[in-house]
Amino acid sequence: MAKETPPLDTDLEDLPPELRWREWMGRIEAVIFASATPVPRADLARVVGQGVSVDLLIEDIQAELANRSFEIACVADAWLMRTRVQFADAVRAAADVGDQLTDLNEFEVAVLASIAYHQPLTRDGLKDIFGKDISRDLIGRLRAQELITTGPRSPRAGAPYTYVTTTHFLVVFGMGSLRDLPDREELEDAGLASWHTKVPVVCNW
Repeated sequence: MAKETPPLDTDLEDLPPELRWREWMGRIEAVIFASATPVPRADLARVVGQGVSVDLLIEDIQAELANRSFEIACVADAWLMRTRVQFADAVRAAADVGDQLTDLNEFEVAVLASIAYHQPLTRDGLKDIFGKDISRDLIGRLRAQELITTGPRSPRAGAPYTYVTTTHFLVVFGMGSLRDLPDREELEDAGLASWHTKVPVVCNW
């Protein structure tokens, strides 16, 4: 008969306050490090004492990682560990890792950006923006890369599906939330305004 694992001691009352806090920090860091996806606050709260601020623990961990090549970042109210932007070229060179968006052409990226700025958005909505039908194959490629998913049904006739971006979209582009989407001036500085001229930068939240 398998031996039951004892419940995790989250309060750590036998430790002095400083060591207790350090143990909680270590647990938070370990959970985030071990996860392949962003870890929600509720999951992190399970490994520390009741009423303990996960946010303060993460702030202390972030301070300790300030001079390291990796960081803990917030994405859609969850946390993940990632290498810092300035080391991206070194990581790609050493591991021969390609950009996650290299399979998308410029037009497909434009469609993705339009969904990001105007979600929830239907294929008819995309047609209004680009002046032509957007193929289901294109939508399928964006879904296959987990950059978009289906959203709520549109209230229009026939209740067509809408499309919205995903948490993975935020991870790929290094954003904490959709509020971090660049404004018009930033798009121009990045050289992206040429294909975005027909897409007013107006967010629906």
